[in-house]
Amino acid sequence: MGVDVLDHVNRKGTYPNFYSVACFGAAGATAGSCITVVACPFELTKLSAQVSVLLSDQKKLAEANCRVSNGHAVAASYQNKGTFKTMRNIIRHRGIFGLYTGFNLHLLRDTLGTAIYFMVYESGKQLGTTYGGDSPTTNKLAVVASGGLCGIVSWAMIYPIDSAKSIYQRNSLLYSRGQQVEPPPKITFFRKHMYRGLGVSMGRSCVVNAIFFSAFEFTKKHVNSLDDD
Repeated sequence: MGVDVLDHVNRKGTYPNFYSVACFGAAGATAGSCITVVACPFELTKLSAQVSVLLSDQKKLAEANCRVSNGHAVAASYQNKGTFKTMRNIIRHRGIFGLYTGFNLHLLRDTLGTAIYFMVYESGKQLGTTYGGDSPTTNKLAVVASGGLCGIVSWAMIYPIDSAKSIYQRNSLLYSRGQQVEPPPKITFFRKHMYRGLGVSMGRSCVVNAIFFSAFEFTKKHVNSLDDD
C-alpha cells in the first residue's frame, strides 16, 4: 500500500513526516545529481575567469603549491577571455574532460545540497501553513520564510564541500594535460578556513530563494486558478 505524499502535504493542518521528507529529499538529490553534468563545465569556466589574474601572480602560485615551471604561463592564459574562449582554453590545456575537473566534489555538493534545499523548503512551508491555520497555497509568509531558510541551511551544510571543490578546481588551472594536479583538500567541518565567504553566500541565497519561491508559488497558484475557471 503506497503513501500519497502530495495529498498529505496539500491537506490543511498536516505536518511533515518521514515519507514527505524522504520524498522531497530524494527528488532534490536526483535533480542535483542530474544538473551537475551540465553545471560543472560552466562553473569551472566561471571560476577560471574569476581567479586567473590572481593565479598569474607568483606569490599566489606559491600559496597554491604549484609544482610545475609553466604554472604562471598556464594561469595567465586564462585572463581576459569570454566564456567560450575560456572553455576552449581549458580544453587546450587539459582536454575535453578537463571541463569536468572536480566533478566528484561538484556531484557530492549538488546532490546533498539540493536534497537539503527541498527538504527544508517543503517541510518549512508545511509547518508554517499548519501553524498559521492556512492552506499550503495561501500562506505567503510561510513561502517567503521557507524559501529564505532553505537557501541558508543548504549552504551552511555543504559549504566545506564547496570550498574543497573550488580549491581543487583553482589549482587545476595551473597544470596542463598529463601533469598531476594537487589533490583536493580534505573536507573538514567546523574549521574556520573552510567557511570563508559563507556569510555572503547565505545572504545572497536567502534573498534570491525567497524571491524565487514566492514567484514560483504565485505563478503556480495563478495557473491552477485558470484550470478551475
